[in-house]
Amino acid sequence: MANHSQFNFQDASSPIMEELMGFHDHALMVALAICSLVLYLLTHMLTEKLSSSTVDAQEIELVWTILPAMVLIMLALPSLRILYMMDEINEPDLTLKAIGHQWYWTYEYTDLKDLTFDSYMIPTSDLPLGHFRLLEVDHRVVVPMSSTIRVIVTADDVLHSWAVPSLGVKTDAIPGRLNQTSFLASRPGVFYGQCSEICGANHSFMPIVVESTPLANFENWSSTTAP
Repeated sequence: MANHSQFNFQDASSPIMEELMGFHDHALMVALAICSLVLYLLTHMLTEKLSSSTVDAQEIELVWTILPAMVLIMLALPSLRILYMMDEINEPDLTLKAIGHQWYWTYEYTDLKDLTFDSYMIPTSDLPLGHFRLLEVDHRVVVPMSSTIRVIVTADDVLHSWAVPSLGVKTDAIPGRLNQTSFLASRPGVFYGQCSEICGANHSFMPIVVESTPLANFENWSSTTAP
């Protein structure tokens, strides 16, 4: 859960999000090295007298040609690795279908019989004490922890986006098209997200709440929630 003074990402709750945070730190270190080198060169040029040997040196031209290519490789290889990891879905333990509407979500547990519900934001006037304003819903998405969850995302009217930052998930919901993603909640907890595609007047009022529980608790919940 993000707070007002937070400058970094939310705490990672899935292996993919841990990889994304590691790549973020790696990219920042590369950017820091580039900025430091540029600052040094600017300072050197402003404080030292230039000579023809420094301006026309072919060695420097070789360096500033090869060095950017090496930097791009340092960024591209881990980035491609994470992209393939995010796209890979092998034998999911549970399939969840999320359908975006103006302005609420419908969820279908396709592996469980007749388990479908709508998820609306709880108005501020009805919000229980201690719950988060504009983020709490009347029906949470409950998933078993340490299990691979496949999410099939689509929309019924306009473009939406199903996003939960702490799980490293963000997938566009497009009418007439099925997009899929996956996540694995590595710890129990409640994770909050929001629609991340401007979808109309009440775009800010269709939050997403994912609750990760042990498998036994999930089985009890599914048996009591299903009609």
